[in-house]
Amino acid sequence: MSSLLQNQVAIITGAGRGIGAATAHLFAAQGASVVVSDRDAEPTEEVVQEIRSAGGIAMGVPGDVTDPAFPDTLIKATMAEYGALHILVNNAGYTWDGMLHKMSDKQWEAMLAVHNTAPFRLVRAASPHMRDAAKKELATGQVPPPRCIINVSSTSGLHGNVGQLNYATAKMGMVGFTKTVAKEWGAFGIRCNAVAFGYIETRLTQAKESGETIAVDGEEIPLGVPSHLHDMVKMMIPLGRTGTVEEAAGSILLLASPFAGYINGHTLEVTGGMGI
Repeated sequence: MSSLLQNQVAIITGAGRGIGAATAHLFAAQGASVVVSDRDAEPTEEVVQEIRSAGGIAMGVPGDVTDPAFPDTLIKATMAEYGALHILVNNAGYTWDGMLHKMSDKQWEAMLAVHNTAPFRLVRAASPHMRDAAKKELATGQVPPPRCIINVSSTSGLHGNVGQLNYATAKMGMVGFTKTVAKEWGAFGIRCNAVAFGYIETRLTQAKESGETIAVDGEEIPLGVPSHLHDMVKMMIPLGRTGTVEEAAGSILLLASPFAGYINGHTLEVTGGMGI
């Protein structure tokens, strides 16, 4: 156990798998009390138990971030257990690809709901325990503890991507979201940054032929990319390889750590050099 995040409480959404799970493990190893949240209860509990077995502190709050009632549920559970909130990582999301001329309204709205509306509701629900708490501390002459929000974006948002108009639009939206929160809450010592990931090995980038899906409103949405694109993508990455979830988690830790204390409103590209 290290102590970059000692005595801090962190909520991580989409933390039952992939980047979110790796981030939960890393944050706990750095001393944070972690709230693991995922739409599926089983992987949520698995990550919690793994963290506890390693000597860390964690609790699970499963639920769907697109449910309008869930943000308040998540924040209330966090405050009841830990009594504070210092870090919010908006990581939950998925892809629902399709070409523009074939894309349904449902496909379009689903991406905005999970990647824009859900983080908005979560930050709003957290405001009494982040913004308002810091405002009170400053008013009484106290030095507020470190607080920050980290939003997960994508290079699809920064550069666009064929077949991902909905996802790209939503992920670029998170850049403007991040900059605005940074400007509104910076006066209270609360930083807000984003991470734009490139090709990280998760179920969103695995071979689509593997058959992995996610159920949305009773519809099975295929995840992944066609396998023939994998080698093509690697050729565009100067490091010559895809990224791991542990490397992705490391970039989130960087922005949450004291070493990023003067970084605010920034979108960090984590791509192995792709797109430069």
